[in-house]
Amino acid sequence: MIVTQTLERPASTRETRLDRIGIPHSLRWGFLGVLVFMTGNGVESNFIAPHMAAALPTAAALVPTIITMYGVAVLVASYLSGALSDLWGPRRVMLLGFVVWMVFEATFLLALSGESTVGVMISYFLRGFGFPLFAFAFLVWINAVVPSKRNGTAVGWFYVMFTGGLPTLGSLFAIFAIPAFGSGIGGEYLTMWASAGIVTIGFLIAWTGIREQRGRSRLVPHEETTSRVLLSGLRLTATQPKILMGFLVRIINTAPQFGMFIILPSIIGGELGWTQAQWLTMTVIVFASNVAFNALFGAIGDKWGWRRTVRWFGIVGSAIGLLTWWYVPHWVEPGSDWGFRVSVAAGVFFGIMLAGFVPMGAIMPALAPEHKGAAMAMYTTAAGGAAFLGAAVVAIVQPWGGNIGVVWAFVILYGAAFIMINYLRVPEDEPGARS
Repeated sequence: MIVTQTLERPASTRETRLDRIGIPHSLRWGFLGVLVFMTGNGVESNFIAPHMAAALPTAAALVPTIITMYGVAVLVASYLSGALSDLWGPRRVMLLGFVVWMVFEATFLLALSGESTVGVMISYFLRGFGFPLFAFAFLVWINAVVPSKRNGTAVGWFYVMFTGGLPTLGSLFAIFAIPAFGSGIGGEYLTMWASAGIVTIGFLIAWTGIREQRGRSRLVPHEETTSRVLLSGLRLTATQPKILMGFLVRIINTAPQFGMFIILPSIIGGELGWTQAQWLTMTVIVFASNVAFNALFGAIGDKWGWRRTVRWFGIVGSAIGLLTWWYVPHWVEPGSDWGFRVSVAAGVFFGIMLAGFVPMGAIMPALAPEHKGAAMAMYTTAAGGAAFLGAAVVAIVQPWGGNIGVVWAFVILYGAAFIMINYLRVPEDEPGARS
């Protein structure tokens, strides 16, 4: 997949300011489109679990399973985004992602209003194919255009937009939209319908704004068969242990984020005395901090070292930050204003450190220079698969270990990532290699 090499910019081509800061000028509208699309996709992210439990009272215990199956769809679609982008071009895959999202969002909401558990399970699962096809196809497009010396920075900017939408601006929209639509479960339901409009705007920005030609057609040579392209990422993972380790490090990266989206809404916005609006506000602030540091850690990785940045900021920093975000709200006075502010600060530390994983987007293709596309496909699979892993850890650990067991399970996973990152050495990451 994506076997084409990263295209170096011809010396005669004038660079713009956007190019110099790591955003390919030809793809500028795509970055904005991803931000808006993911804002719509992220509207529900921090209330969907309790909303489904309330809307399906006889099947509330199935909610973690429903969300886990959604994560499975996200994982599969994240892999297919690379394969299909190679075969059809990223632009067409982005269109497919938008159509899938819209069709099954409407189906999901209708099933939810009809209290159809089966309908909710099927439609929410299928909707999970939507956003990875759109967003990660654009990441493939970036990989095909950006010069390698700015690869880490460009990936950082992608995650500025991705995380800026999911969950940051999405949660911010929910803060105002839910009470505007009547509050409670009814306000949440109408807010999810409104999110479809935001997704549509994001798609239109990218679809009409991007003029770059490389992503409008097949990326691999025509002699490459469909089956070979579809299986290349899996074949590479099976034959190169470093690709498997890189995949595991990336899937561990944001798994705790998605796990916290399941367990924290009822704790911060209920058990500890704060409100849903305060929980959503906390989410906005925490992940706005992540957005602010994504591009910075991409640049730090390009200068200081990709692996070093991931190890100390991404892995160690995120593990400490996760524990801080969990324990501080339990240590402060429940429901207090000062306690809420301190708890938000603890979450912000986690959000900032999470950005330390950004250079993984540069490490993965560098691990297999002859098969960059297949390696990048596994990276996008891991990025989407984090939603599955986060939900799966909750579903498996929570029944016997409780919420605290879930948190420590994620810390153990970070420990595994700390070991694996030591083996992900690449020549481009050696001192002076990118000077």
